[in-house]
Amino acid sequence: MRNCPDMQDAWASGMFWSLLLSQCQLAEEMMRESDPYIVLHLCLEYAEQRKLSIAFDHAKKLIKLEGGSSVSGYILLARILSAQQKFVDAELVIDAALDQSGKWDQDELLRTKAKLRIAQGKLKNAVETHTLAVLQVQNKSLGTASNVVKNKGNRDRSLEMDIWLDLATVYPALSKWQDAEVCLVKSEAINPYSASRWHTKGLLFEARGLHREALKSYRKGLDIEPNHVPSLISTACVLRQLGDQSSSIVRSLLTDALRLDRTNPPAWYNPGLLYKANLGTSAMKTVECFEAAAFLEESSSIELFR
Repeated sequence: MRNCPDMQDAWASGMFWSLLLSQCQLAEEMMRESDPYIVLHLCLEYAEQRKLSIAFDHAKKLIKLEGGSSVSGYILLARILSAQQKFVDAELVIDAALDQSGKWDQDELLRTKAKLRIAQGKLKNAVETHTLAVLQVQNKSLGTASNVVKNKGNRDRSLEMDIWLDLATVYPALSKWQDAEVCLVKSEAINPYSASRWHTKGLLFEARGLHREALKSYRKGLDIEPNHVPSLISTACVLRQLGDQSSSIVRSLLTDALRLDRTNPPAWYNPGLLYKANLGTSAMKTVECFEAAAFLEESSSIELFR
């Protein structure tokens, strides 16, 4: 039986629109892959899902699309490499970015390099690099104060504070407690109402065995920022050590932390300790928590991807 012309036309039309649709989808995909903003967000999504090889490819593509003009692409690539435990390669990336960047764009790169050195146990080198970073931020603020917009100035002050807090956590490992205290004072001068600063202060108290003082600091941080995950976890840990509160309160704090950040290794590990101590809890829950914590710890970056 001969095909009806109408059917032939319909078939040809259907093939045409199917082909057109596939071409549009291909064009859309190509546009997505050539838009730095989209590539950045895809990279971050893959990194947070611990699909690090794909995230690595997207980070390299981002640097290429931006023509190597933005330090953020290099920093993201270094963070991904650090999550793969490739610290030497990550440092080479940062060194390449330092060679290409202007002197006013080196503060974040230097801070990243310092954190990479901490991860490699090179604490004295890390202190030196952090010091260069903070000097870079301060000199930038002094040299461009009349021309910098308010938001840029706030960003620089925030970065300077982060560097002081980094140093405050490194100095105790070198038995330089007084230097750590000086760093806290410097950070307080920038922002006395920072949950991160109170948390760092609590860590110093805890390292000295002053658990109740540490708890006060963590709680002050939570008063400022109730959803500050590190403070939630540290508060729970200290309460558990002191035995002042029921396990349900400790568990509630850890549940909140895990709800806010499911990629945080301590947010998984500490509930595992609670489950392990509770004989009535399923052993499977304990194992799940410990396995998740181990996986996330092994693939953790020197700093959050976003």
